[in-house]
Formats: sequence, structure tokens, C-alpha cells
Amino acid sequence: MSPPAIIVAENLAAGYRGSTVWHEANFAIDRGEFVAIIGPNGSGKTTLFRLLLGLQQPLQGGIKIFNALPHRGNPRIGYVPQHHSIDSDMTTESLELVRLGFSGKHWGLNPFSRTDLEAALSAMKDVGAEKLAHRSLGTLSGGELQRIFLAESLVSNPDLLLLDEPLSNLDIRREGELVQLVDSVVRSRNVTALLIAHNINPLLPVLDKVIYIANGNVKIGKPEEVLTSESLTALYGTQIEVLRDSRGHVAVIGIEEDPHHCER
Repeated sequence: MSPPAIIVAENLAAGYRGSTVWHEANFAIDRGEFVAIIGPNGSGKTTLFRLLLGLQQPLQGGIKIFNALPHRGNPRIGYVPQHHSIDSDMTTESLELVRLGFSGKHWGLNPFSRTDLEAALSAMKDVGAEKLAHRSLGTLSGGELQRIFLAESLVSNPDLLLLDEPLSNLDIRREGELVQLVDSVVRSRNVTALLIAHNINPLLPVLDKVIYIANGNVKIGKPEEVLTSESLTALYGTQIEVLRDSRGHVAVIGIEEDPHHCER
């Protein structure tokens, strides 16, 4: 018998103050799957993360994670938010930030324990960031910071990773490197990863599933099932064309508010 799904949604609706953002979502995500969440700005991608983190309650239907209701502070979830308060004059070492993902302590108030230190160094090694351990956060590039944030999310050995737009502000080469890194973590640790993105193309070679949220609707399936003209036309309720170039890159045509959101 196959193990139960990590995440199960049944007739799920989400929104704020009685206003529905999306509805009638039904899907299951299994252990070890790499899943992209895409859709126009304001469609409710981060809302799904808020539900999983226990920060928000469904308007209708239900969602379970690890066969239980979501709750705040779940140690089985590693989370990388979209925004971090890191500026160029921050002198905190990368290793200390990663260690906090294990201990939950505050900067500068507690010395490293051996357990903290070993867990942090192991996580940094897994993402190829061990050489950054004693570098100040303020001196790191965007790509280096994303490795540190990923290490922080992995340090407690979670079963689920939630990554909110980690590819933003990275150049094409760094995008590809980070995607390959997350895929390596998913496969080696057998962890499930949900990654919010605007550009699906760097992710296409490694994805197991896509969750596409648009026009109040949610569609999930393999990329070749979801990213079709027929599927997205039904999702948006208007004519959409999905084009592919010789390298397999996808462009979605017919979305007025953001016609290039899936285009390279």
C-alpha cells in the first residue's frame, strides 16, 4: 500500500474577510514531489502557503498536511519567505542564521551548542554553502543568500519545503543553479517541495507537478497536462494559447494583465 499523501485538499476555498480568492481546489501531493505554483499576480499563490502554515483558515472545504490540520510552528515544514530583512551592513555570519533554523534562538544571545553547529554545517554542506559559513550576510550576492535561506529551511530536517519566489531577482544562470540545487535536495532527502514562481521555464525539466492558480480556479497535474491551451483556456474562462519553442520553453498568450508571466 502506498504511503498517504503529504498534502490533501478537498473542495478547498480560500480568501480574506469573506472574499473568495480561489475555490473548489482538489489535489494531493505526495512525498518526494517537486511542485511549482504559478499564476498571475494576486491570484492567491501565497495564500496556499498561509493555509499550510496554519496562518489562515479555509473559507470552505478542508486541507490536511501530514494527515492532520495545519498549525503554526510545525517543525516538519521548512519555509523560505519571499522577503528577508538583509541589508549590506548586516554583519551577522551566515552560519548563525542557519543555526537559528534549528534552535529558534535569537541572534547574539546564545552560544552554539554542538548539536546546533553540526546541524547547521550539515545543511550548509547540502546546499554547497559551507564556504560561506563565516561570511557576513550583508556581503553575499542574491544567489548566495538564497543558498543560505535554503540551508536555514533544511536545518531541522523537514518533510516539506515551502519556497516563496526564491528565483526572483536572480539572473538566468543563478536561476538554473538554484533550481538544480532544490531538485537535488528533493531527491536526496525525499522531501516534498512547493515553489512559487512567475517563470516556469527554469523549472520544467525537474518538476513532478504544477499547481496553476488563476481566475479563482486551481488546476494541478503534470506540466504537460496543465500547460496546454485547452487546460488554461478552461482555467481562465477565455481563449489562451500556450506556445513552446525549440528548447521546450513555454509562453502563455492571451492574459491581459501579465502576458509574459511564463515567458523567458
